[in-house]
Amino acid sequence: MNPQHRPIHILIAEDNPADAELAMIALQESRIANSFDIVNDGEAVIDYLRKQAGYEHKKRPDLMLLDINLPRKSGFEILEEVKQDAELKAIPVVMLTSSSSEEDILRSYQNYASCYITKPIEFTAFMEVIRSIEQFWVSIVKLPEPHVEGS
Repeated sequence: MNPQHRPIHILIAEDNPADAELAMIALQESRIANSFDIVNDGEAVIDYLRKQAGYEHKKRPDLMLLDINLPRKSGFEILEEVKQDAELKAIPVVMLTSSSSEEDILRSYQNYASCYITKPIEFTAFMEVIRSIEQFWVSIVKLPEPHVEGS
């Protein structure tokens, strides 16, 4: 890890329990001491980000991994809300989804997604993607320091 970078807090917005567990395992196996939370419902993701409805004491994420297909509020709706909110829009959002639709890719970038990654189906490839995302956002990218009152 580059010494100028700090561990980050990652929010994983994923409703598929198997994918959420694999992401958690990949992040836990890392030598980087990042923290993470998993939220499996679109409305709960917004509550988490706004620190309401039981999420008041949660840390504001430095990075969000966002699936498109979430119950009650889609990943697209979440992305639009986050990028229109002055308090949240600086959070990088990685669209991590099973869709490889050009329409979904374009819609994500039009709404300011930081990047779009199609989840590999194969276990080893999926684990490698999660590790690569973590490596990139921790060791290469410089993220802003956490907002003190909103962290």
